Amino acid sequence: MTAPKYAATAIVQQQEELLKLLPFSDMQDFDDARRGLVAPIESPVVDEDGKVLWDNSTYSFLEGDAPDSVNPSLWRQSKLAAIGGLFEVTEGIYQVRGMDLSNTSFVEGHEGVVVIDTLLSAQTGAAALDLYRRHRGDRPVKAVVYTHSHADHFGGVKGFVTQDEVDAGTVKIFAPDGFIEEAVSENVYAGTAMNRRAGYMYGAALARGPRGQVGAGLGQTLSTGTVSLIAPTDVITTTGHVETVDGVRMVFQMAPGTEAPAEMLIYLPDFKALCAAEDATHNLHNLLTLRGAVVRDPHAWAHYLTETIDLFGGDADVVFASHHWPTWGTDRVVEFLSTQRDLYAYLHDQTLRMMNKGLVGPEIAEEIILPATLENAWNARGYYGSVSHNVKAIYQRYLGWFDGNPAHLWEHPPVEKAKRYVDFMGGADAVVEKARTAYDAGDYRWVAEVLNHVVFAQPDHPAGRELLADTYEQLGYGSENGTWRTFYLSGATELRDGPFGTPTETTAPDVIGQLTPSMLFDAIAIQVDGPRAWDENLSIDVVLTDVHERYRLRLANGVLTYSPRPQKGDADAVLTTTRRALPALAAGGLSAEGLATADIALTGDASVLARLAGVLDPGDKTFAIVTPD
Repeated sequence: MTAPKYAATAIVQQQEELLKLLPFSDMQDFDDARRGLVAPIESPVVDEDGKVLWDNSTYSFLEGDAPDSVNPSLWRQSKLAAIGGLFEVTEGIYQVRGMDLSNTSFVEGHEGVVVIDTLLSAQTGAAALDLYRRHRGDRPVKAVVYTHSHADHFGGVKGFVTQDEVDAGTVKIFAPDGFIEEAVSENVYAGTAMNRRAGYMYGAALARGPRGQVGAGLGQTLSTGTVSLIAPTDVITTTGHVETVDGVRMVFQMAPGTEAPAEMLIYLPDFKALCAAEDATHNLHNLLTLRGAVVRDPHAWAHYLTETIDLFGGDADVVFASHHWPTWGTDRVVEFLSTQRDLYAYLHDQTLRMMNKGLVGPEIAEEIILPATLENAWNARGYYGSVSHNVKAIYQRYLGWFDGNPAHLWEHPPVEKAKRYVDFMGGADAVVEKARTAYDAGDYRWVAEVLNHVVFAQPDHPAGRELLADTYEQLGYGSENGTWRTFYLSGATELRDGPFGTPTETTAPDVIGQLTPSMLFDAIAIQVDGPRAWDENLSIDVVLTDVHERYRLRLANGVLTYSPRPQKGDADAVLTTTRRALPALAAGGLSAEGLATADIALTGDASVLARLAGVLDPGDKTFAIVTPD
């Protein structure tokens, strides 16, 4: 293990140049981020075993000028994001910030309160509610609104309300159309891969400090408590739909396919306040998050923000979101929304223009230039999404992974490619020596490219690993984007210390519990090891007594398929249960013990379940990223 290094001369010079280019004298964001403070966060969030799940004070080092090891623009953003506590947005609307990656907001009604978004963890959600109640009274929660389908906006719900309260009808849960399908599928289908990469994206293994994690741009980082989920009672499908709960009027605007596949904004006319969900925040957002997701649509994103301005811009006195701090004043609200809209529209249109001239994603990322008004707007800086990786995402959305060059159509996989590159370049020792010269010259992008070949060709080459770790570190120090920084520094950490696994899990029992039958069967089918299952031929009927549904599952040709229609002949085995109990199959329920525990009855050939379980190949939560294995 080698210790973190100091910022190299080339990085120090880069930071000094950036200080001259951006309007650091503009302090409006700091005034806005501190405005309306009712009470600070006084203590960390801990679980019943005393484990610290969230501690905002670990960001107290964010004081004064940026150190050489942090991009000064990211340092500024991180200082803003770390300003936490209970804040008054406007009379009757309060917001807790700095208690998770996201915010939670409270809209006061006649007797109780409507909660908009719930943070990621039940424990941080409960702590936020406690902070609110200590200063605003013990108001009952009358409704919860999920603005969209990402876990940091619904995962804390059981810190605010219980399933029993929802079942009894005393609390409503509002969500946009498609919420459950998107929330559950994103966290289950590719959940193992996404969560592993999210550990890099949020710097889960990094110490917080000037040479470690300083924030993710959109907020600090993810809490590490329990992700919960209660299904919506009311699904919103139409822009302009109005709901009133405890005297709180909410006008909804649908925005599917923007920052999330299922998303909506909320206007509160009696407060002249707009909740922009996550479609307008104080940075450039992701079109393709580095943890991985379906590519988002910047054209639709810009369209919906235009609609937001048309619907509410002339009336709203304040806009607040599920991240960052509010913006006050009708003119400033419109300016903020317009800048955000123009940012996504510009990236979309200019990428398409250059695509149609034959440029490929990496070329467009180097060529594209933002207009000065966007370049110098703090809320358009690439702290979370970046111009570089968003442009590549737009290219991918329209044209896919292949850039049209036949040389890229059938390349060798990473390890075989690396071995050939290193051999062509004279062997690993020669490559490292040449890379050291490039490192000293500050050409870290090139050093990372060539040393990555060394590490994939010879994973145990000590000099190659060490220099690549040092290189990732310098790239991290220079990154304005919070998630680029943590990706680079996490890569350096794993090269030095080995894999750190998947610290944050979103495939929680509550999420699994919301799988529909078809989604559950898909989740199992994804795990089938095709070659191992080639010779298997079996069938299972699943009977759901409470909803009067019957499914036939069939494993043949290495594929698990299913149908809800009546089938000829008897299945090899029959599972009888209820729809609520069925998701237990995803958590080891294919064993006899699992079936009994989940109250799932089995008739027929019991060995069929063992045969199916025997060909399942669950994901690896510690798979290699910066090394071949």
